[in-house]
Amino acid sequence: MRDNTGIIRLHANGPDGLTPVAVDPAEFDTPPEAQNLHIYFADPALGLNVGVWQSAPMQEAFGPFPGDEFIVMLEGAFGLRDCAGTGVGVGAKAGQCAAIRNGIPVSWHQDGSVRKFFMTYNDPRAAAPQDLTAEGGLTTLSPEMTLTDAELMEDTSTPQRDRILFSNDLGNFDVGLWDTQVLNTELEPFPYHEMAQVLEGEVYLTEADGTQHHFTAGDVFFIPAGTPCIWHVPSYLRKFYAALDPENRPDG
Repeated sequence: MRDNTGIIRLHANGPDGLTPVAVDPAEFDTPPEAQNLHIYFADPALGLNVGVWQSAPMQEAFGPFPGDEFIVMLEGAFGLRDCAGTGVGVGAKAGQCAAIRNGIPVSWHQDGSVRKFFMTYNDPRAAAPQDLTAEGGLTTLSPEMTLTDAELMEDTSTPQRDRILFSNDLGNFDVGLWDTQVLNTELEPFPYHEMAQVLEGEVYLTEADGTQHHFTAGDVFFIPAGTPCIWHVPSYLRKFYAALDPENRPDG
């Protein structure tokens, strides 16, 4: 687990393998034979976790979904079911991403093994969501999504485009699609907690101590808020991202 600043590359098996998770049968309609986990970054006071999770086939018990979550699917497929047992979304499969709204009343279901990268946010300061429905609570993201010039951002040093695909109820957690042409920034603290999947192109991220990271299509990484870094995009970059503003929180 990492709870300090520093850019993190996510690996499907964690840095040294995954750790078995204790399974409580009371939390499932159909318990899995095994679940495994590695947490790359955690901030318990903020309610933030970033990691990789693997589970055998199962179905969770019906109830409120425990947090806003951004998912990068690595293996298998899942769906969400409502209290009647019917699907409330197409779910997501390997190669896709998804965003799920905190508190929607659903049951996670998977017929086969699933492995995913995840970023979950469930702020302990926030009141539990009330009277939600499952409708619209799941957003599936396809890697074929592209942007148009109608989505050009203002006041950027190079042409950049952005589309918000999901925003949480607290207004501080966004999932979106972003691209840029050639980009070179100064060394400065990164303003958000961000998990990103590179869809196209490449980026070099350099930390204050000179450590350089090179990410290309398919790579997933996490930047803790406040990490000083330089962005260098040689020609083009398109990515999915989940960004959490740690300064914008409920009072508590």
